[in-house]
Formats: sequence, C-alpha cells, structure tokens
Amino acid sequence: MPYALSDVLAVTERLWPSAGAESWDAPGLVTGEPHQSVASIHLVVDAVADSLDEAIAAGADLVIAHHPLLLFGVKSVAETHYKGAVLAKLIRSETALLSAHTNADVVAEGTSAVLAAGLGLTGLHPISPTGAEGNGIGRVGALPEAVTLGRLARMVAELLPPTAGGVRVAGAFDEPVQTVAVCGGAGDSLLSDPAVRAADVYLTADLRHHPASEAREQHRLGFGPALIDVSHWASEWLWLETAAAQLREALPEASVTVSEVRTDPWDFAIVQ
Repeated sequence: MPYALSDVLAVTERLWPSAGAESWDAPGLVTGEPHQSVASIHLVVDAVADSLDEAIAAGADLVIAHHPLLLFGVKSVAETHYKGAVLAKLIRSETALLSAHTNADVVAEGTSAVLAAGLGLTGLHPISPTGAEGNGIGRVGALPEAVTLGRLARMVAELLPPTAGGVRVAGAFDEPVQTVAVCGGAGDSLLSDPAVRAADVYLTADLRHHPASEAREQHRLGFGPALIDVSHWASEWLWLETAAAQLREALPEASVTVSEVRTDPWDFAIVQ
C-alpha cells in the first residue's frame, strides 16, 4: 500500500529535523506534490543525471538525495543546463525529489557517526555539538587499541567504495594512532577545532592545499592530528544504507533502495 508523500515527509522530518540544518543549507522538498503516492524510495548522495536515471529506471516515486540539487540560487531551469535537465526529467516521470543534507549530518545516526561506527570507534561525541544532546557536526572516538596510521588508512580504504582519488595520508606510516576525529564530507573548516587538534588523526574529505599543509606542519611539531583525506562522495555514501534501514522501519510498506552509482566527480587518476 503506497503512502502519501506528505506522510513520508513527516517521517523524514522526524529522522532528520530541518531545524538541524546549517543556515546556508537548502534541505527539503524540491519537486513533488504532497498528495502523490509513494511506494518506492531511492537514496542517493548526489542528484545528478546518472543517479536519477537509475532511480527513474527502477520506478522510484521519491528520490532522497543527501546533497541538495538547488543549494545555490539558479536563474534558469532551461534543459541546456544539467539542473534544468534533471528537474524536467523528474517532473515528467512524476518522481519527487527531497534533500537531507546538514540536517542528516548532525543527528545521532548521521553521516559522520555512520563513518565512525564503520571504523569501530567507540565513545563517540560530536566535534562541534549543536541542538539536541549528542547531535552535532563530526564525531570523535577511539579505536579499541592503537594501530599504525598506515593500518588505519588501509581500514578506511577497505570500508569505503573505491574512487579515483583513493585515500591520501599526511603523517608517518608507522606512527601509532587511537583517537580519531571524523567528518564526512568537506571538513577542513574544523581543522582548528580543539577536538580535532587533540585527536591523533583526522579523517575527512576535500582537504585543500593550504589548510592541509599548515595542519601537516603543525603535526610535525607535535601539535594537531595526522590527516586522512578521502572522496567526499565515498565518505557519505555509507550513510545511505543506515538511512534506508530507518525508512524501512518507519514505512514498512514502501520499497527502499540505495544507489549503486558512483557519483564521485573524478573518473581516473594517473599516479606519477
């Protein structure tokens, strides 16, 4: 029995309250009519052509994307631009689109928490607490026992789906690490946070040259963590299955699937 989209939206608001989103963010319904029927839900990280084609081909009534399609203002939805093209495709196929972004990052089972749990970290707490107790951006926890930085990097590589960029590390291969700070998605804005600086290693994505270089030099002086840099998409893809499980429990009559399409923007790399 299908659900009304409005009923599904009530569930997603409970799981990922919009009040938890950052002020610059744009979560919520992008396309869709509240009374339309939803029998099939498909989860993706990025609302791009390949992942939306996958959803439409599977007959999804609703796509839930982590990254908002319309995060920044647009002046046209002409189909000569990819955003206009995918919006038109969604509307023609009567497929609704919802985004759950930073409001899905901060909750207890959000993107960073899932990534941290996948590595077996315990004693988790947010890097930057917000809102309800236990909620916030990023997570800090501890491995059951110290391992080398190289071993931890291998654990990360085994946990995440492969990408052209792989796993990049700043720090000595054999140095022992146990306390790990984690931020799924772009996290170099947190490099100066006391919780990150106190960790043995910081795992995140999209580290830019200058912030990473400065953090590496600080680490060499004994102040601040080693760094592990991974794909933005890969760091958040793990969360999709957790979100799907939550939706299956709340909406048992709906089919809930997770995208298998890699939407990391890089196709290949040449190793020098």
